[in-house]
Amino acid sequence: MTERIYMSSPDVGQAEEDALVRAIRSGWVAPLGPEVDGFEAELAAYAERGHGVALSSGTGALHLALLSMGVQPGSVVVTSSMTFAATTNAITYCGATPVFVDSDESGNVDPGLLEHAVADQLDQGAHVSAIVPVDLLGKVADHAALGKVAAAHDVPLIVDAAESLGGTRDGRPAGSAGECSIVSFNGNKIMTTSGGGALLTDDGDHAQRIRYLATQARQPAPHYEHTEVGYNYRMSNLLAALGRAQLARMPEMIERRREWRRRYRDLFADVPGVELFGAPDGVDDPINHDNFWLTSILVDRDAAGWSTEGLRLHLEGHQIESRPLWKPMHLQPVFAHLPAYTNGTSERLFRTGLSLPSGSALSEGQFDRVLDALGSFQRPRG
Repeated sequence: MTERIYMSSPDVGQAEEDALVRAIRSGWVAPLGPEVDGFEAELAAYAERGHGVALSSGTGALHLALLSMGVQPGSVVVTSSMTFAATTNAITYCGATPVFVDSDESGNVDPGLLEHAVADQLDQGAHVSAIVPVDLLGKVADHAALGKVAAAHDVPLIVDAAESLGGTRDGRPAGSAGECSIVSFNGNKIMTTSGGGALLTDDGDHAQRIRYLATQARQPAPHYEHTEVGYNYRMSNLLAALGRAQLARMPEMIERRREWRRRYRDLFADVPGVELFGAPDGVDDPINHDNFWLTSILVDRDAAGWSTEGLRLHLEGHQIESRPLWKPMHLQPVFAHLPAYTNGTSERLFRTGLSLPSGSALSEGQFDRVLDALGSFQRPRG
């Protein structure tokens, strides 16, 4: 049976095994412990933040970030439409109403349209309690421009950097913008703790508030005392040990994904109607680059003579995973009734985009299989 090739499998090896053994032998197997403390400090330093809080998921991190910023029922959170559902789900956990804003050509939220959306919501009498832009597929958004919008309206900026850890924008690392940011360590991300995420902030009081909420909001008493509703969102010591090993290997894992991006660029350079999504600034620019989490193509069906769905099915027939770009939230049945400020960009990206195998765990042989399958699809048919 042909081995299946996934888009972004976990990249783990001896370093991760050694870290887990170290954590197990330390006796700190339950949640919290020295590995969590070390991981939080190393992660904060990597993202150039003052504090990191390791949590059970990126979704949980965003949920707590929203709560800590005062997002509550009856308020509005303006956010990217082009994202995974977890972003919007976390907003609804707080009882707030998500308001969607479309993308610019990068796939990230359009700053001009964001300004219009926030101003319009305020004019309608809405209480805009937060702005949550999303770094799409590893591409860091223009947070300088987005931050100006947030500051002009005195609204907190919470950055969903779940997909972009390791990327940079204007020389600043992903996760460094906003009052706080969140990252994800899900199994298919640039680095993984199996499951998990973190909140990053420069505010020590904010970090402490998040830790408190994440540990069931337990008061400092000899018995179990609670004055607020809390959550069980802390990361285990074992997963933090895995995260420390992964974080130390981030440069080599990013470089591996960068190499795949270069090869895809070369393969599609002369293919009519096809362009790489995010290139060229994703390849050779040390100041502005994404983290190469997923390399995607955009296909002009009229110019290419074929569709992304045709290619996806072709790759599936070769046991190779690929996937369309995120379906915009304003098109999702569960959220379609919510306010949206659209310009057609995210719908076009969803219709024309396809993400290809990009993981750092891919072997040369596996990647050659992907290239061979792509080449066989592109050859003229008799």
